[in-house]
Amino acid sequence: MTASNHDGVAVVKPGQTYVGKQGFTYGAGVSTETVGAQKVCMNVLPMPPGAVAKAHYHEGIETIAYLLEGDCALYYGNELEKRIQFRQGEQAFVGADVPHAPCNDSGRPCVWIVVHSSGSDQDGLVLLPDLDAKLARRLASQA
Repeated sequence: MTASNHDGVAVVKPGQTYVGKQGFTYGAGVSTETVGAQKVCMNVLPMPPGAVAKAHYHEGIETIAYLLEGDCALYYGNELEKRIQFRQGEQAFVGADVPHAPCNDSGRPCVWIVVHSSGSDQDGLVLLPDLDAKLARRLASQA
C-alpha cells in the first residue's frame, strides 16, 4: 500500500488488506500507509473462530476497538492474567503500553474496528513472545 495523494480529504475503498505483525490480515483503513495519516488510524480486524493475536503492546499509543460483529475475549495485563469478554456493540479501550492479545474463543467469526492514536497500527508495536507461550498454556488448560 502506498499513501494516496489528496487535497485534505481521502477515501479508502474496501478490499485493501495487509498482514500485521500481530498475526492477522487486516482490512486496511485510514492510516499512514493509505492516506498519509499521522496521528490516528482505523482498520478492520476480522478474527476467525479460534484466532489469537500475538501478545503485544503499542508503545506510547492508545487503542480503541469496537466489536462490530460477534463475541471476543481480550487478555491483558503484564502477564496477560486478566480477561474481559466483549459482546457485539461494546467498545474496548487499551491504554498505551498495556500488554494485550484478543482471542476469539466464541466459536464464530468476529470483526473489530480498531483505532490507534498513531498514523499506523504498526507504530510502536512491541511483540511479547514469552507471553504468547504463557497464553497458549493457559488456553490449552482451559480446553
